[in-house]
Order: sequence, then C-alpha cells, then structure tokens
Amino acid sequence: MAPNVPVKNIHGAELKLSEVKVGVIFSCLPNNWVCFPITMELRPKCDGMPKESSPFINNTDNDKGNLYDGKNMALFEEEMDSNPMVSSLLNKLANYTNLTQGVKEHEEADDDEGPSPALGTLIGVYLPCLQNILGVILFLRLTWIVGTAGIMESLAIVVMTCSCTMLTAISMSAIATNGVVPAGGSYYMISRSLGPEFGGAVGLCFYLGTTFAGSMYILGTIEILLTYIVPSAAIFKAEKKEDEAEALLNNMRVYGTCCLTLMSLVVFVGVKYVNKLALVFLACVILSILAIYAGVIKTAFEPPDFPFFVCQIICLLGNRTLQNHNFDQCLKTMEVDNVTVTTKLWSLFCDSPDLNATCNEYFTLNNVTVIQGIPGLTSGVIRDNIWGDYGPNGMLVENKHQASEPAADTSQDIYMPYVANDITTFFTLLVGIYFPSVTGIMAGSNRSGDLRDAQKSIPIGTIMAIATTTFICIFNDSNNSPAIQVFGDSVKGNLVIGILAWPSPWVIVIGSFFSCCGAGLQSLTGAPRLLQAIARDGIVPFLQVFGHGKANGEPTWALLLTGGICEIGILIASLDAVAPILSMFFLMCYLFVNLACALQTLLRTPNWRPRFKFYHWALSFLGASLCLSLMFISSWYYALVAMLIAGCIYKYIEYRGAEKEWGDGINGLSLNAARYALIRLEEAPPHTKNWRPQMLLLLNLDSDHAVKHPRLLSFCTQLKAGKGLTIVGSVLEGTYMTKEAEVKKAEQNIKSSMTTERTKGFCHVVASSNLRDGFSHLIQTAGLGGMKHNTVLMAWPGTWKQSNDPVSWKNFIETVRETTAAHQALLVAKNVDSFPTNTDRLGQGTIDVWWVVHDGGLLMLLPFLLRQHKVWRKCKMRIFTVANMDDNSIQMKKDLQMFLYHLRLDAEVEVVEMHDSDISAFTYEKTLVMEQRSQMLKQMQLSRTEREREAQLIHDRNTASHAALNDKADAGPDRVHMTWTKDKFLTERNRNRAEANMGVRDIFNMKPEWESLNQSNVRRMHTAVKLNEVVVNKSQGAHLVLLNMPGPPKNRGGDENYMEFLEVLLEGLNRVLLVRGGGREVITIYS
Repeated sequence: MAPNVPVKNIHGAELKLSEVKVGVIFSCLPNNWVCFPITMELRPKCDGMPKESSPFINNTDNDKGNLYDGKNMALFEEEMDSNPMVSSLLNKLANYTNLTQGVKEHEEADDDEGPSPALGTLIGVYLPCLQNILGVILFLRLTWIVGTAGIMESLAIVVMTCSCTMLTAISMSAIATNGVVPAGGSYYMISRSLGPEFGGAVGLCFYLGTTFAGSMYILGTIEILLTYIVPSAAIFKAEKKEDEAEALLNNMRVYGTCCLTLMSLVVFVGVKYVNKLALVFLACVILSILAIYAGVIKTAFEPPDFPFFVCQIICLLGNRTLQNHNFDQCLKTMEVDNVTVTTKLWSLFCDSPDLNATCNEYFTLNNVTVIQGIPGLTSGVIRDNIWGDYGPNGMLVENKHQASEPAADTSQDIYMPYVANDITTFFTLLVGIYFPSVTGIMAGSNRSGDLRDAQKSIPIGTIMAIATTTFICIFNDSNNSPAIQVFGDSVKGNLVIGILAWPSPWVIVIGSFFSCCGAGLQSLTGAPRLLQAIARDGIVPFLQVFGHGKANGEPTWALLLTGGICEIGILIASLDAVAPILSMFFLMCYLFVNLACALQTLLRTPNWRPRFKFYHWALSFLGASLCLSLMFISSWYYALVAMLIAGCIYKYIEYRGAEKEWGDGINGLSLNAARYALIRLEEAPPHTKNWRPQMLLLLNLDSDHAVKHPRLLSFCTQLKAGKGLTIVGSVLEGTYMTKEAEVKKAEQNIKSSMTTERTKGFCHVVASSNLRDGFSHLIQTAGLGGMKHNTVLMAWPGTWKQSNDPVSWKNFIETVRETTAAHQALLVAKNVDSFPTNTDRLGQGTIDVWWVVHDGGLLMLLPFLLRQHKVWRKCKMRIFTVANMDDNSIQMKKDLQMFLYHLRLDAEVEVVEMHDSDISAFTYEKTLVMEQRSQMLKQMQLSRTEREREAQLIHDRNTASHAALNDKADAGPDRVHMTWTKDKFLTERNRNRAEANMGVRDIFNMKPEWESLNQSNVRRMHTAVKLNEVVVNKSQGAHLVLLNMPGPPKNRGGDENYMEFLEVLLEGLNRVLLVRGGGREVITIYS
C-alpha cells in the first residue's frame, strides 16, 4: 500500500502508517481464475480494537458487536436473544450453575455460594452408613434375638432384612445416579420420582420414622446407663420382683425426657459440634466391633476360666437359669473351716439360712450347676442353638439339654430369682425389633449435597456398608448362648455382648453408650431438616410454619415438633415396642424407593439414564414386595396404621391441589390413561424430566395419494420406539365436501404405510383451500388435551430450486415460522430416502451432533433416543461444538465433558476451532449470484422458458469455467445448479491458489461490484460456507448428522436467500437432521 493512502479504522478515525499493521491475503474468483489481494487487516498495535472484517476499508456495517461478534456465526445472529452460543454457555452448564428454563422450580441454587462439596465415598457415605447400621439393636438386642430364635431363624431374619436393604440400595443407587441429587437425599429422590402426593405422604412417613428412631436411640442410651453403667441412679426402685418391669419403664421415661431435652438443646445451639462429634462416635462403634471380634477369636483358642470371670458364668438350678445379681457363688452350701454353711443362694429359696429350713420344692429336688456364658466356638454351642425357643411373657428360660426334676407346685415360681421372658416372643416380633438395625442405608444419600461426586459415592459406599454389616451380623449370630435374657440377668446384669469383648467388657459398654448418643443426636439433627424441606416444598399447607427457622436457616419450629413427637416414643418407654413402629415407616419409605425405580425403568422416560447399571425392574419389584411383606410380618396392625396415615396424607395433598410439577413417574404414566389423566396433563406442561418428542409428522402425498417418503415414517418409529404420541398428518388441497373420498383414501394409504413401517400412532388428513393453511391448522389443533404434540417432523423440500412455483419453499419457511411461534420443536430430515429402514442394522459408525447454539438440549436427547432402537444401537455418539477466536477450546472441551457426565450421556467430544478468517472471494461470488437470481425472479415477469433461460445465462456467466472443468455440459437447460459441491469447491480453490501468480487485480477495481451486496447476506453465506466446510471434513462418513437449524429471516423478503443458505450449509452431507428447539429445556442434569 502506498504511504500517502489515507487509512481509517472501523470507527472512522484516521490512522498513521506507523500505527497500522498491514497484511495482504490472496484469494481467487471462480469465474476468471485470477488471484488478487482481497482483504487488508487493519489493526492498531495496542488499542484492542477488533480487526476490519470487510474488504471495504470504509465499511460501517453495524450488525456486529453482540454475542455473534464477527462473521463465523452470522447465520444464527437473529436468534441470539433466545438461543445463546454454546461457547458462552458451556462453562455454566458443565458446572450446573446456570439453571436454564424448565429446571428452576425447585433446583434454584442459593445466591450465596458456599464451599464446594468435598466428602468422598469413605467419609461421606460408607462410614455414616456403618455408624447408623451398627447401633443400638446390635449391642442391646442381637444376642437376645439369637438366643430366642436360634441360629437358623436368626439367619433368616438377617437375610430377609439385609436382602430388603440391599435391593433398596440398588434401586436407590439407580435413582441417585440418574442426575445430580441436591441436598434432600432420599425424600428428594422419592418425591421427584413419584410426584407431590406420594412424595408428601412418604416424606412425612420417613420423617416420622427418623423421629421415632431418635426415641429408640435415646431409650437405648438410658437402658445402657441405668442397667449396665450406674444401676444405682434409678429413681424408681422395685420392692418386689414383679414390680421391676414397671419401675424400669418409669425410670426410662424420666431419664429419657431429660436426655431428649439436653440433646435438643445441643442441636439447637450447636449443630456444627454434632457433626464434629460424629467421627468420635463412629470411632467408638468401630473400636467396639473390633473388641467383639478380638474376644470371639480369643475364646476360640482359649475359653475363659469362669471362676475368675464371674460375669461370664451362668448358674442353673436344674435346667432353669438363675438371676445372679444377689449371690456370688453358684452353690447351695459350702465348707468353711470344716463347717457346712448355707450361701446367699440358699436364702433366696428358703425361709431361713439354717440347714433345716423350709425351701422351695424345685430348689430341694434339683442341684445347681455352672456353665460358661461364653463357651467358645468349639464347645458345640452352635449345634445346641440351631432352633429357637419362643414363649409367652413370664415363661422361664430353661436349658433343654440339662436334666431336672419337676416340682408339683409352681405357683411360687414367679417370685423366685429365675430368668423369665419379659415379653411374649414370636418370630414376626423379632423381625420388627431387628429391622431398625439395618435402616441406616439412607445416611449416605441424605448427605448428597455434601458429596464430591454423589453419583459415584452413594452406590459404592451404601452397598459396601450393607455388605460389611451383613457379614458382621451373620458372624455374630453364631456366637451366642441359648440361655440369654434381654438385660443380662444371667450374667450378673452385664451387657451380654460386652462379655465377649477383649480386653474388657467396658469397651463395649462405653462404646455402645456413645454410639446411641451419637445416633440420637444425628436423628434429632436430620429429622427437623427433613420436615423443613417438606414444609418449604409447600405441598402440605398446614406444615408451612415449620419451614421457617432462625436467621441462619436452622429449623427451630421443626425441632420443637420433632422433640414433641420424640417424647411420645420415650413415654412408650420400651425399646422393643418402639422398634416396630419405626420399622413400619422405614419399610414404607424403602417400598416407594423400589417402586420409583421400577416405574421409571418400565416407563423408559428419556430422562431415565442412571450411571449405575446393575439394576433391573424385576429386582426393584422384588425389593418392593419384600418391603410390603416385612411390614405385615412385623406387625399387620402397625402396617395398616402406617398405610392409613400415608393414604390420608396422599388424599389431603390431592384434595388441596398439589401445584408442584417435579417430572414424576406417575405423571409420565398418566400419558397412557384416559380422561382423568388427560385432564391432569392439561393443567400444566410436562416437566423437563418427562419431556419426550410427541411427534406431529407432516407427510407429502403423490398424485395417487400415496406417501412420498415412507422412510420418514421409519425414522419416526426408530426415534419413538413406540413410546409417547405420534400423529401423522397430511393436507389435500380443496374443500372437504369435494375431497371427502380422497381424504379417506389418503388416510387408508397412510395407515397402510404406518403398519408397514411399524409406526404406532394416529393418522389425520385434512382438506384445506391451500396447503399452507392446512399445515398451519394441523400444527395448531392436532392432539387432545395433554396428548398434544410438541415436535414437528418433516422432510426437506429437495426440489425447491426446480419447482415452477415458489409456493413449495414458501410453505416450508412458513411452517418453520409457525412451529417457532407455537413453541414447538422442528426436525427437518434431508435426503430422507437414504435413511435406514427398520430392518437395517447399522454397523460401527457415529451419530454426529453439531451443537452450535443452545436451544433446549434437543440435539443431545435425540441421539440417545435413536440409540435405544436396534437400527442405531451400535452407533457411537459424537458431539462437536464450535469455538470462536476468543474462546478457550481446551476449557470448552472439559466443560462439555463434565456437562455430558452430569447428563449421563456417553459421547466423544471435540471442539472445532473456527477462526475469524477473511471472507473468501468464493463466498462473495456465491452471494452475488444468489442476489442476482433472487432479484431477477422477483422483478421480471417472464414465462417459464424465458425465466429458466435467463437464470441459466447468469449462472453460465459466473461458473462457465467451473462447469467445463467438471464436465457439466450435459446439464439440461431446465436444471439450474446454484451451489457447489465440496469436491468441486476444494478442487477449484486449490487450483486457483496454485495459479496465484497469473495476475493481480487491484482490490479497488472490484469495489463497485461488491459494494452493492447486502453485507448481512455476505456474512450469512460466509457462516454457511465455513460451517459446511468443517462439518463435511469431520462428519462426511457419519451415519447421521444432527445440526442446529438457523431460524428464517424476520424480513420475509429474504426467504429465498434463507433457502440458499441452508442448501450451502448442507452440501456434501448424506443423512442430515436439522433440529430447531421449541424454546424450553428438554434435558436436565437433575434426578
């Protein structure tokens, strides 16, 4: 450039030559094969201004300066307000910090971002589950259950309950890995899977179960305190043996109420301290378990020498077990200084300590014997304790293998120091009492908001915790004596499992005490938050007051209600009576977790894509059936009461009108129901999770009213797989009065084609005065109530350029506009006749998705749906997105991979960089030809022959050499090709660049010819050419290419140009599906 040429920047300011960086890029025109400098890059050194993108130095085009800055994505610039560029949205999508339309109801994040979750599988799931499962029942009741039920029936109880929790954990893992589970855990999963009615009912049952669990843990804490640590602290003391049970219950009520008050104050004042102490409590549990194992191993090789361990011996009178609280030696008499004297045991059965005293008949007839309380694994205790020994309340505990002489008078037995049943025992009662020991499986899912990767941690941690605790319980089943009572009366009132421990029973006593304290605090911490979550959901109006709390969000009112309900359990005072109550509520919760998983699996909703693959609907149904069976096995009347409570809550929520829409499975199931379901569906649009393409298929018919493109029906079948709604529609031009017979014939032909192509749906043919109005009526009125289409599928008008009448492509563009106005998605299949049939089986190949703009996620949902069909099952999914000059392509790829991980989609990811390159001469020339042709057809009223001849002359003048080079002399005058193929374009561009030295024309000599072009059209053509080039380069061999469909121009004067842009965009591609979203989110990362 000459130094004296004035140079201006894009704002019109004159630049000095020293401030300008000059670069010349050579390009070529296809019509004269001469290369010349076409673009000058003018950019100040350091002012940060964008480079001049036009070949005209004084260009003042103002269409830039937005999200689509530059030329590369100009084809999509009119949609920038509603559909953001993927590159600008991807980072927020990957980190799910930008919740777009359709997922805002309940997933809205707090404005204040807290610290990122950091808990892993071990600390976040495995250990909390272990702490909750290995609790009060294991320490206080397992030995009694084994001693009463025997080893075989105890194993049956453990296997049944652990199978129930394992199956529930499998279902829960599937639900938990089906998207991001925010804080809320199991209640969130159930309510969002089964709807507000079931969610509210089961959520409140789960809350009641958690609250009564707090009562159970507090009662366990007091039982350990008063029975095994400080028995002298009892306030109420029994004067007679028959009053001991009532005195114990009163002590439990008083101390339990005090303990509840103290724990509630701790939770109210310092929840953070509860969480900090959780690991301390857990350490106590683990140490206690290890002490038990150490003791069992020790007894296997070295049985304890019971004279030195008084707490490890059992004293028998005949075959009856004695309470050894009040005597130290299991002897009637003993020698002291060669004198026979009576013992304390004698005084318990006789009226005086004298040898000639009157004694109980049974005491007189039978001798006392001593057996080991912990006989060891090699003693035959397993053989002797195979079967159970149930009995009524007050039945004496006897050793069936010991000989005895019965007494005639047994009326005084209840006043003697015998060990007797304190409750009536039977198998189903023991099931109800034992089940709470396996109810800690939700501890990990309840912490979902604190986990680093909940989708990975919840399945692994929960299942491993269940496997570990099942092994512990089964192992402990085999190491208990048949003569064991609840409170350790036969072993001097010691904790029965404690005498197993090594080195001291106090390890177990202290460990179990702190374990129960910690579990009680955790229940009082979790239950109010669960009630607060239910109240804030607003599904139960009278509970809304409990959604409020302190300024920091602590649920004060919910804590008060929880304490009140917990007090009811404490007033019951019996751990054995409270355990079956909470078993009912937890079993109902597990029942609906399994039901939710089975329902989602059978419905095959598009959003059901769990990362956890080891589930099956049959396992979920088995788990649900087992839960229901255990409810009635444990207590049929408690089961009926729990179901009645849940049913009343369900009907109340339904009566008050649950206005929440959570994308639940029940609502998805209602699509297949009749009037009631239609009315429900019409009340509100479906949730994002339930969204699936409900298809309106627009068919073209030939002169015989047969389907022109039957492969379009095949593709619809493959996409739908028989699920959801399909309406096949077509239009006949005319009135219904004159076209009635033809309409019926067309319907029969369409139904026949639908049967051939296995398309399940409805057929609807209408007669209209013109095709445009007919298709408009179908789009507006097809469907009924909630059974209404949300997606339109149609074929690309392949002959639009050869059509004598522009009505064909104008109808196509108007259909695009009307689907956009109706907020319906649009799918346009190009080269549809080459699509596979239902009998084809595509081999290894790819379905390529070109995600340019985000318009709801339909582009990513469609390949997933297609791959469910056997035709496309072996195809892999690849996702391409476009990075512009200012985008970080490496970070974009990471963000896209993270986003796909949250969506549970398996796909290869590639980010294609489209630099802001200069507009080529080829682009300008194609734009010039397009505008000349368009202007000619608009202004010249020519006959058909004259119009074709004139168009051919324009085309020949601009592409003569190009046509000659490609042997196109045989092209007829009635066929005008206005676009290039990829091969032709690449060949000529390389040839022209090779001949760049043939001559140079001054750029200013071309300015008058190109200045008349609409620069907006130039940029759009540039987008089409560049995007087509990268798509063909990457996806020419793909089985199917899915691409964002640019919207039509707002100015109808450019409709023909719009068709030309799309034609250029799709050149060189075989099977293409243009996708245009309906303006709402159709895919979500949430469960």
